[in-house]
Amino acid sequence: MSLVEQAIARMRNQANAAKSAAATTAVLPKASTLPAVAETMLEPSRITKRMSLDMRALRAHGYLPEEGKDREFAEHYRRIKRPLIDKALSATTAVGEPRVIMITSALPGDGKTFTSVNLALSMALERDISVMLVDCDVAKRHISEIAGIGEEKGLLDALVDESVDIESLVVQTDLRTLSILPAGRRVEATAELLSSIRMRQLLNTLCARNPRRIVLLDSPPLLITNEGRSLVKVAGQVVLVIRAGRTPRHAVQEAVALFDPQQAGGIILNQMAAASSEAYYGYEAYGSHDTIGSQLEEP
Repeated sequence: MSLVEQAIARMRNQANAAKSAAATTAVLPKASTLPAVAETMLEPSRITKRMSLDMRALRAHGYLPEEGKDREFAEHYRRIKRPLIDKALSATTAVGEPRVIMITSALPGDGKTFTSVNLALSMALERDISVMLVDCDVAKRHISEIAGIGEEKGLLDALVDESVDIESLVVQTDLRTLSILPAGRRVEATAELLSSIRMRQLLNTLCARNPRRIVLLDSPPLLITNEGRSLVKVAGQVVLVIRAGRTPRHAVQEAVALFDPQQAGGIILNQMAAASSEAYYGYEAYGSHDTIGSQLEEP
């Protein structure tokens, strides 16, 4: 059994044990049984800023798969998103709000922003939910920059100024069900801001105003930033992106240990040999735009 399989098996066993120990659980209807949602539920009226996504620029900067592989990647992300959406809309036992999904990695360069962008685009194809992509990588702010909204006020502004209505900072894309919350202006003590009560309040507000909204947090890597570890405290699901042939084994183990098993949204093995179809944490392992092998680097 590989390291990834061992790590996820351990998370699943712990999660099942915690679930069995719970006295009671209240489960909402599955996503597939929920009725269609009116457009007004998907787009809160407070959103006033709008933008058009430049798909050519996203592809040119490596945030979309190379031409000719769109259909293949669309199928990959359909399989990735389904268990996340089902858990987001039906689970009540996760630590935190299950509609808040953190996309992170152990180390830089593992492909977590590529995953965040493509997962958001795939979720935006759903008929009955909307998705908000939040740029929480406040040092690198890749999402804000590639979307051309790096100078817009955003998350950090709302964290610093409690009079700011967070919804007023959201930028609606030309995809009806996809919006982006920029990182905002640079400030000090960002780790403390991201782990604050105010951060929890903002996420609760974003979820409460639209019961069909899923919030994706593009997070800094867990092992080299305090900001990433701060975000673990406010996420309901954590998706860990690791890079085949590059991410050290000990880094995977250390990253998995940082979040509760009930938060486990899955592990995505990025840049894996396309021929592999091994299952990880209830869904497939997925490749990326490069194929460099499927083995983790030795310690």
